[in-house]
Amino acid sequence: MEIFNESTDTLKQNWEELKSDFPQLRIRDAAKRLGVSEAELLATGIGENVIRLQDNFKSQVLDFPKLGKVMSLTRNEACVLEHKGPFQKIELHAAGPSTIATVIGPIEQRVFFKSWKFGFAVTTQSPRGILKSLQYFDQTGEAILKVYLQEKSNPEAYELMVEKYASENQHIPLSIEMPEKPIYSSLDELDMEEFQSDWANMKDTHDFFGMLRKHKLNRLDAVKWIGDRWAYEVSKSSVRKVLSVASETQLPIMIFAGNKGNIQIHQGKVRTIRQMGDWINVLDPDFNMHLNESEVDSAYVVHKNTTDGYVSALELFDKNGEMVAQFFGLRKPGLPQKPAWKELLDQLT
Repeated sequence: MEIFNESTDTLKQNWEELKSDFPQLRIRDAAKRLGVSEAELLATGIGENVIRLQDNFKSQVLDFPKLGKVMSLTRNEACVLEHKGPFQKIELHAAGPSTIATVIGPIEQRVFFKSWKFGFAVTTQSPRGILKSLQYFDQTGEAILKVYLQEKSNPEAYELMVEKYASENQHIPLSIEMPEKPIYSSLDELDMEEFQSDWANMKDTHDFFGMLRKHKLNRLDAVKWIGDRWAYEVSKSSVRKVLSVASETQLPIMIFAGNKGNIQIHQGKVRTIRQMGDWINVLDPDFNMHLNESEVDSAYVVHKNTTDGYVSALELFDKNGEMVAQFFGLRKPGLPQKPAWKELLDQLT
């Protein structure tokens, strides 16, 4: 028996009216207009085209390879990465709520399960036909990861996953929570000499996260305060030059973008670059990037010290100081970054 409370009924009706007025409106934008999270809006379809999943997310991710070739979509407010391919090698690290998964292959990700709260299997009608997907959200109802079946996917494996992981109680109201904002050090509280020493003595790019925790810094403050030797601000439109040069010269790059629950990574060459209004896009056969430049508030060239020499990146931030995307030159562990990449970033000044 399908049971919906009054608020769900009202929200569902309001969404239907909105879709009638704006048939091309995406669910993320519809949720903003209606003053709710995307997960709450999606949940109004439970009992029809949406099935709520259990919260054993690690097991579900480990089953992703069975789906075959899929499209994996990870986004934040400003940047969307979409990769087509199979999930191949998936490894879990640590245990309990702090478990992290590394995904390596055509789809590459770093998964942080601590932020995963809700999961759904979704069937939607689109101009391209029926779309089936698995969609995951954090405690605020923001999307973490969406995995869409493609023409060469394994639909039988998808149906088995949905049957295996469907929640017994479909209509428990979603418990949406706003996380506490972390408290960071101010510039006056920062031991600048020790901070600069720690930055200069990094051995690996992954040392950066421990350094931020040690000094209680958010990422943007760190790059703003470290000094020009290690980081300096460049034009917000610098990504245009980086992508156009990478495309023209076929310089292989890495793109990192995502959210607190998942970082998706592109490694390789980019070919087709298209500017469409505020959006700069990479439109390659198995990889798409969509970056809304109007959401980018600042851009920095950032150098980190490693045992292999400098590793340099273009880092984009939004108005809330959150990371939008990072762009690196592709390199293999143990080898220095390509001089052509460093030269390209040097031109951005």
